[in-house]
Amino acid sequence: MRFIPVTKPYVLLLSSGLILIVGYWIFWLLSEKISRCIPVEDDTLSTSPEYQEFTFRTKEWNMVIPDMSSYNQPRILVGRTDVVSVTPWLAPIVWEGTFDPVLIDNIYKPMNLTIATTVFAVGKYVSFLKDFLETAEKHFMINFRVRYYVFTDRPNEVPSVNLSGGRHLTVISIPGSNRWQEISAQRMKIIHNTIETQIRKEADYIFCLDVDSKFHFRWGSESLGRLVSVIHPGYYDTTRNNFPYERRPASKAFMSMDQGDYYYGGAVIGGLVEDVYKLTKECQKRFEEDAKNSIEAAWQEESHLNRYLYYNKPSKVLSPEYLWQDFKARTKEVKVIRFSGVIKNYAAIRPNE
Repeated sequence: MRFIPVTKPYVLLLSSGLILIVGYWIFWLLSEKISRCIPVEDDTLSTSPEYQEFTFRTKEWNMVIPDMSSYNQPRILVGRTDVVSVTPWLAPIVWEGTFDPVLIDNIYKPMNLTIATTVFAVGKYVSFLKDFLETAEKHFMINFRVRYYVFTDRPNEVPSVNLSGGRHLTVISIPGSNRWQEISAQRMKIIHNTIETQIRKEADYIFCLDVDSKFHFRWGSESLGRLVSVIHPGYYDTTRNNFPYERRPASKAFMSMDQGDYYYGGAVIGGLVEDVYKLTKECQKRFEEDAKNSIEAAWQEESHLNRYLYYNKPSKVLSPEYLWQDFKARTKEVKVIRFSGVIKNYAAIRPNE
């Protein structure tokens, strides 16, 4: 007897569905295996899952202005022509004359932001704290909520400064050191740990600044961005082969002669709290790896910062207006000085000079 196969539409449909399911399952397994085999460059660690274990106040904000706002008309053919105001990766470089302070404040002030500001006043550096805070109250993030975090080994010497409404100061005790290099080295670790335990719950943005400095002019919402750096005033007009990067390949801060965009000053690190957390975690990790190999980078955390920012481009770059040096004469392109390092006798304030 000969059997004649019977094909029904639902049998064909069921068979086709099974083939699709099996095919998708095989593709998923293969793609998962491939994705796990892709090597990850060390400098991309900031995107790994370990950085997502904490919650942050990070938000996405649109550039919205209040109704009936009025400001000068923007122009694209008139403006600063003596300086570059955008990086090759299209991040703004902030100079006087490249932003409208009225417009940008109208955008950011309704967001009800809190800006954390960390400063280290260790040893004799506590003597700079009064001028830092008093000038900050005149020029830094005026009409925004600001939380100062002062790290010091001399909490009893922290001066009393009148703070405006919505601005607070927290003193955090840390150990001193007989070497200023060790104080510099510990900075990333201390900021990173304080973000984990406290700052991430209390602020949206953060700026990590040097205490031996003063504010002279407006430093406001034009400086806000995901990851913010400042161009060092000593190297903004020279080529990368003159930058004081760490040049020893054995160091985790190593930069070759054909690498580098700008030389960034370690006296100013800023951005959203989450982004600065990633930066400090990675720089701390690399510093500790160097220490295990008995290597100290040429300029401690500043060397690791420059390495990090080469691979993780800042979303906004501040011009040398935001980090001048008082011993330098103002140049023609620096129309205003907003923040500067004061003249000091290092032998008198550093423990091992």
